[in-house]
Amino acid sequence: MDGSDGRIAGGGGHGVEGGDDIEVRDPISAPDADGVPRRTTRRFPKFTRDTARPEGAGRAAPGDALAARQWPIIAVLGIVALGLLVTALDVFRIGTILIGVGLLTGAVLRWLLPGVGMLAVRSRFTDIVTYGVLGTVIVLLALMAQPEPLLQIPFLKDTLHFTVSSN
Repeated sequence: MDGSDGRIAGGGGHGVEGGDDIEVRDPISAPDADGVPRRTTRRFPKFTRDTARPEGAGRAAPGDALAARQWPIIAVLGIVALGLLVTALDVFRIGTILIGVGLLTGAVLRWLLPGVGMLAVRSRFTDIVTYGVLGTVIVLLALMAQPEPLLQIPFLKDTLHFTVSSN
C-alpha cells in the first residue's frame, strides 16, 4: 500500500495477475476534498485543508477590527496587570485587591455576555465559579494581610493560636 489514496499496487506476490491497481475500500472511508474516498487513519494529517478556523480568528468581525471579540480578556488582563504593577511599586494591599477585582470582573463578564472570546475556558458555570472564588479569596486575603488588616475574622485568630506556639 502506498498510503496516499488507499490503493495497493498490483503484482509481486499478492496473488494479483497483471499489474492493475486494486482499490481498497474499507467500511469506514471518508472522501477527500475532491470527493474521492480515502482510507481514514488515526494519524493526524500533516496539512489540514478543510477545518474551521479557531474561534478567535475574526470570523464575525472584519479583518481590520483588532481584537474585536477579545475585549473581555483584554480588560481582565489589563486590570490584573495594573494590580501587578501597583504591587511591584510596593503598594501591596491595593495591588492585590486589583488582581482580585480583575478576576471578579472576569466572572461578571462571563456571566453577562454571550460571547467572551478567550475568556471562556470551560463551561460558563465552571468559569464563573472559578473566577469568582479565586477573585474573592484574593480580595479577602489582601484585606486580612498584616500589618494593620482591614478585615479581621475572629475565629482565624483563634485558629492561629492553636497552630503556632509562643514558647
